[in-house]
Amino acid sequence: MKICIATDAWHPQINGVVTTLTQTVATLRSWGHEVLMITPDLFATIPCPTYPQIRLSMVTSTTIGRMLQAFAPHAVHIATEGPLGWTTRKVCRKLGFKFTTSYHTRFPEYVRMRAPVPMAMSYALIRGFHRAAERTMAAPTIIDELADRDFSHLVPWSRGVDTTLFQPRDDSHPPNPSPIFVYMGRVAPEKNLPAFLALDLPGKKWVIGDGPHLAELRAIYPEVRFFGVQRGAALAGQLAQADVFVFPSLTDTFGVVLLEANACGVPVAAFPVTGPNYLVREGINGCLDQDLRAAALRALHVSRKNCRRIAEQFSWQQCTRQFLEHLAVNSDSCA
Repeated sequence: MKICIATDAWHPQINGVVTTLTQTVATLRSWGHEVLMITPDLFATIPCPTYPQIRLSMVTSTTIGRMLQAFAPHAVHIATEGPLGWTTRKVCRKLGFKFTTSYHTRFPEYVRMRAPVPMAMSYALIRGFHRAAERTMAAPTIIDELADRDFSHLVPWSRGVDTTLFQPRDDSHPPNPSPIFVYMGRVAPEKNLPAFLALDLPGKKWVIGDGPHLAELRAIYPEVRFFGVQRGAALAGQLAQADVFVFPSLTDTFGVVLLEANACGVPVAAFPVTGPNYLVREGINGCLDQDLRAAALRALHVSRKNCRRIAEQFSWQQCTRQFLEHLAVNSDSCA
């Protein structure tokens, strides 16, 4: 098939949405599908208020319309609720073209952290965005919650992990002389990082990633080692050195980074909330507790081999098959 995917989240951003879409597109292309990506790097952009690392596209419906008609896709998927998502949605409705959407991020909660916008208002807007789609794909962790908020035509779309890139450290690697507790991801308010950084833990704390709070947290926690952005094999190798992956977020809908840590043989310590509740089996691949310090200390005794075995159950091929099954395929292209 010819598949068009429109997303406001794309490289050079590093997050779960970008990882999911990158792996999905690579898998689709390896199966012979032709994929057109409509992404911010194709257009002029402006920095997102309060989060300049995210670029917002300055794009018109005329431009998107020309791209869609030239490509003539059999299916269109809109991955995000940003400017590109809204514009592509408008064009599809004008052309009478069916499309699907996906819900990745708790957008209303994140807006509320930065501005006094009632969540009921934000949810009404996001609900309206997705209601025009044939189906809305969401991680199985969040579907019941979205249904309770009156989202409709929800279908599950799970996540995976690249177990070739993310691998355990070599068996010959000597144990760390003192424990290393690591966080990897965006350094932003919604990740609740102080809940990890302020813990009284033995050994060292590492943070891998970038975001709007990096400079502030570096100043507040000088004893913590902040590595900034890491990519590819360097990132995976650094993650594999850790003893415990500490995930303080209360709002993530899934948490691809949890699987990446497990693939490296690193157990997870987290609060018992949406994503971790789904992915973490107590004492098997991590520990959950309202007392994050207690979870982190218990996780030191979790088997690294068991963590790897859990991660191997999540393949991007399986996730991409789900994605394909849920697409709204038009009998005729929009050409």
